[in-house]
Amino acid sequence: MNKRILTQNDFSDTAIARNETLFTLANGNLGLRGDFEERDACFHKGTYINGFYDTEPIQYGEVGYGYAENHQTILNLPDPKLIETKINGEKLSLLSGRIKNFQHSLDFEKGLLSREFIWEEKSESAVKLTTRRLVSFSENSVAAIEYKLTALEKNLSVELISGIDTGVRNISSEEDPRVGSKFSSKPLIIDSLRADPKCLGFTAHTRHSNLSLAGSVRHSYSFENSNADTIQKNMKREFLVEDDLVLEKCSFVLEEGETFRLIKYISYEHMKNEERDSLGGIEKVVEKTQATLDKLEAKGFESLVLSQSMYLKAFWDIAAIEIEGDTECEQALYCNLFHLLQSSGKDGKTSIAAKGLTAEGYEGHFFWDTEAYICPVFTYLKPDLAQKLLEYRYAILPQAKKRSQTMALKGALYPWRTINGEETSAYYPAGTAQYHINADIMYALKKYMQSGNNPQFNTNQALEMGIETARMWMSLGSFIESKDNQFCINLVTGPDEYTACVNNNAYTNVMAQENLKFSIALVKQYGKSVNGIEEVSEAELGSWQEAVDRMYIPYDENLGIIPQDDSFMDKAEWNFAETPREKYPLLLHYHPLVIYRHRVLKQPDLVLAQFMLSNRFTLAEKKRNFRFYEPLTTGDSSLSHCIHSIVACEVGDYEKAFSYFEKTAQMDIADMHGNTKDGIHTAAMAGSWMSVVYGFAGFRDADAQWCFNPALPKKWSKLSFSLILASSVLDIVITKTSTSYSLRCGNDLELWHRNKAFTLKEGESQSFCLSPDLEAVIFDLDGVITDTADLHYQAWKKISDIYGLAFDREVNERLRGVSREESMAIILSHNKKEMSEAMRKQIAEEKNKLYVASLESLSPKDILPGIKELFDALKQGGIKIALASSSRNARRGCEKLELLTFFDGIADISKLPLSKPAPDIFLEAARLVDAWPQNCVGIEDAQAGIDAIRDAGMFSIGIGDVKNADILLSSTKDLDLSQIQKLFF
Repeated sequence: MNKRILTQNDFSDTAIARNETLFTLANGNLGLRGDFEERDACFHKGTYINGFYDTEPIQYGEVGYGYAENHQTILNLPDPKLIETKINGEKLSLLSGRIKNFQHSLDFEKGLLSREFIWEEKSESAVKLTTRRLVSFSENSVAAIEYKLTALEKNLSVELISGIDTGVRNISSEEDPRVGSKFSSKPLIIDSLRADPKCLGFTAHTRHSNLSLAGSVRHSYSFENSNADTIQKNMKREFLVEDDLVLEKCSFVLEEGETFRLIKYISYEHMKNEERDSLGGIEKVVEKTQATLDKLEAKGFESLVLSQSMYLKAFWDIAAIEIEGDTECEQALYCNLFHLLQSSGKDGKTSIAAKGLTAEGYEGHFFWDTEAYICPVFTYLKPDLAQKLLEYRYAILPQAKKRSQTMALKGALYPWRTINGEETSAYYPAGTAQYHINADIMYALKKYMQSGNNPQFNTNQALEMGIETARMWMSLGSFIESKDNQFCINLVTGPDEYTACVNNNAYTNVMAQENLKFSIALVKQYGKSVNGIEEVSEAELGSWQEAVDRMYIPYDENLGIIPQDDSFMDKAEWNFAETPREKYPLLLHYHPLVIYRHRVLKQPDLVLAQFMLSNRFTLAEKKRNFRFYEPLTTGDSSLSHCIHSIVACEVGDYEKAFSYFEKTAQMDIADMHGNTKDGIHTAAMAGSWMSVVYGFAGFRDADAQWCFNPALPKKWSKLSFSLILASSVLDIVITKTSTSYSLRCGNDLELWHRNKAFTLKEGESQSFCLSPDLEAVIFDLDGVITDTADLHYQAWKKISDIYGLAFDREVNERLRGVSREESMAIILSHNKKEMSEAMRKQIAEEKNKLYVASLESLSPKDILPGIKELFDALKQGGIKIALASSSRNARRGCEKLELLTFFDGIADISKLPLSKPAPDIFLEAARLVDAWPQNCVGIEDAQAGIDAIRDAGMFSIGIGDVKNADILLSSTKDLDLSQIQKLFF
C-alpha cells in the first residue's frame, strides 16, 4: 500500500457515493467533488465555492423574538467537469460495456486525482481512458482536467462533448437535518450562457444573498503517437448551448495505438454584487476568467501539476506523520490532513465548513469545530492558515455585536452556525444556547498567539475580540446569592447537545473563565480601548477578575467528579442496554425532551474541558470524570472519538485510546458511520491528528509551555511527526523505548519531556528513555512505617463504647487505609444506624482527639523493622521519599518517630477531595517531590492503598494480606532497595 496515495478499484453504487466525497479536490476556495466526468455512474455532481451561498427564510410553526431569520446554504454550482464520449456510436460508460483494470486514485503529495480503465464496447473495440484532475493551490479560482483516450486494438470513431452543466441542484432532505438544503425555489439564477471558440461560459447571481458568479472553460487538444497533427486529423468542432448545457462537441477518428489528449482549463470567479458593479459589471468578471484561461493555456497543464506538487511538498515537509506498524491509519492521517488543507478558507473572509468543500451537509456552515479542533492543527503545521481562520472571526465581529444586542447582551455573541456571520441555527436549544462558541474562538486565538508562530495575529483585532467577548460573558452571567455569590451562567447548552438549556454547564463556565482571563491579559498588555469601542474602566476590569475568581463550577463531593451542570446528577440514566444499535443516533429516533431528561451525552463535554484546559484539572480528577462520563456518551457526534482517545491516553488506558483513535482516523476513509457520501467530517479529521499529537505523543501547550508525555499503542513500533513552535521546526521520533527531539531549524526552544526541562539549539537533538526509572518511593504511615493500628483501634473502641456502637477488631480491619469520615460510615453501617452529618463529624473529631493524644507515646523505637535502613539507602541513592497517609495527623506522627527530615514531600489528605482507594494522595505525593507517577513505587499494607497506587499508575509493594501488588511481602523487614529496583528492570 502506498500510504500517500488513496486508490480504489471498486465502482459499485456504494463505492461511487463514498469515493465522490473522498476524491474531492479543492483549494480552500473552489471545490470539485470527486464525481466522474461522465454523468453516468454518479451519486451527486458537486461544485462549490467556499462562502458562496444563498438564503431562504426559515419557516417556523411559531416564531419567537430573536430566532434566526434565514437559512444560509452553500450552493451547488454549474458543473464544469462534464466530459462524455461515444466510441463507434456507443456511449462510453461504467454502466455498459466491459470494464477492465479500473483504478481511481488521489495522490496526496501531488494533489492529483487520476482515473484509468479499459473499456470494451459491443464491437469489441477497446479504448483506454486516463484522466488527471487538479484544483490549483497556487491559483485561487482555477481547476484543470486532462482527459486521454487511447485506441488499443483498432481505429475508433470518437464523438466527444465537454462543457458546463448549469442544471445541477442542491441535495434536498427533509428527514435528516444534517444532510439537505431547504430551498423553495432555485437559488442560483443563470443570467447568460455562451459557447464560442474562445471559451464556454456562464454568468449567474444568487436570488437573495447578492452574490455573482462567472465561469469559463477552455479546451486544448492534441494527439500523441500520431502521424498527423490536430489540424490534419480533420477534427470537427462545434460550439452550442443545449438547454442547461454549454458544450463543445468534437469528432474524429482515433487510430490504433494513438492517444487523444484534451486539457480542460476552468476558471470560476465570484464576488458581491456591489464589487461586481464597481468593476464595471459582470462582463468585467467574465474578462477576468478569460484572462486567467489565457495564462493557464500559455503555461500548460504540466506547469499546474508542478506548482501543485511544490505547494504540497512544503506542506508535507512539516505535516508528514509516519507510523511504523499501521499503514491503514497512516494513510488515513494523510487523507485527513490533505482534506483539511484543501477545505480551509485562505482569504480571512471564509472559514472551513463541517463538510469541507465535499458536499452540502450542514448546509456548508461554519461551526465551533474550526476553533476547537481545526485551528490547533494548523497553528502547529501551517500557521498562516490558522491565522486566516481566526481573521474570519474578526471579519464577522460586527454581526456578532448585532446578535448580542438582539439577545439583550453587551459585547459580541458569535453565531453558532453561519456562513455570512449571522446566526442561522433554527433550533436555539442546540444552537444559540451554545454560548461557549465565544470562549472556543478566544481559546483558539490564545493558543495561536502563544505559539509564537508567524504571521503574528493583529493585536488590535485580538484586543477588540477580547473586550467584546468578555462583555458578553459579564452580561450573560450573574453573581447568584443562593450560590454563595458565585458567578453563574444560566440557561446554556454545552458541547453535549443531548443536554440542553441548563444552568452552569461546567464546560461553558470553565471556558468562560478562561476567556475572561485572556481578555484581562489582552487589556493589560495592549490597552483599554481600540477601534473606537467603549474604554474598559478599572471597575469593569475588576468585575471581570471577580467573575474569574468567583466562577461557579459544580462539584459532587461524594463521587469526586464535576457534574456536567446543576441538574445532571438529578436525571435518570439512559437505558443503554435496551437501546438497539439501529436507534442511534438518538436525535433521529427520540424527541429532544426524551433525550434531555436523561443522563446521556452526544459527545464529550466536561471531558473535553479536561483536555482543552488540561492544567486546570488533576490527573486523579481526569480519571474519575473520564470513567464517569465515557460510558454515558453515545458517540453520536463525530467529534466524540478523538477526545476520548486523547483523554484515555492521559489517564493511562492506551488500548482504549487506540480503539477510539482508529474510529476517528478512519471515519471517512473507511466510511465508519456509513455517511461519507454526505461529506467528510472535518472536525474528526482534525481530531485524528490531535489524537496522535495530543494523545499518544502527550503534547500539551498551556501558556506556551510545550510538554510531551509519549507512549505508543501496542500496534505501533514508531511514530514520527513535526511541529512548528515559535517559528522553529521541531521533529519528534517516538519508539517503544525512547523519544528523540530534534530542532531542525529556528531559534532555541525550551521544552519538557514529562517532568524534565531541556533546551534545544538549531541542529541539536536530545533523547529520553521511556522505560520507568526509579525516582521516588511513597510510603503509607500506619502499618508500613509504624504500627499505629492499635492506637486507632483503641480510640475507635473507646468512642464507640461511649455512643453505644458495636465495634471489634474485625470491624477495625475494614477501616485500614480509609479516612475518618469513611470509617464512621463503615461503623454506622455495621450497626445499621443512621446519624446526622453533624453528629458523625462530632464523633469522628472526638475519636481523632483520642488518637492524637495517643500519638504522643510514639518514639523511634516504634519504627517498623527495615524502614530506617531503607530510608538511609534511598537517601544515599538520591531517591525521593514521600508520605501518602490518610491520617490527618501523619506529620505529627513522623515528628514523634524523628523521621520528618527524611521526607521530601508529605501529601496532606485534608486538601484532597477523596481518600484511598482514590489515587489522589499518591499522585499528590509524586507531584510534591517532582516525580513522574510511573517512576514511583508505593508501599501499603491496606487493600485500599494498593488499589490507589495501581490507579495512580505506580508500582506497588504490599505488606501483609493484600492483593494485586507487584511485590507482596509478609513484613517490612523484607524491604530493601535492591528489591525495589528490580521493578524497573
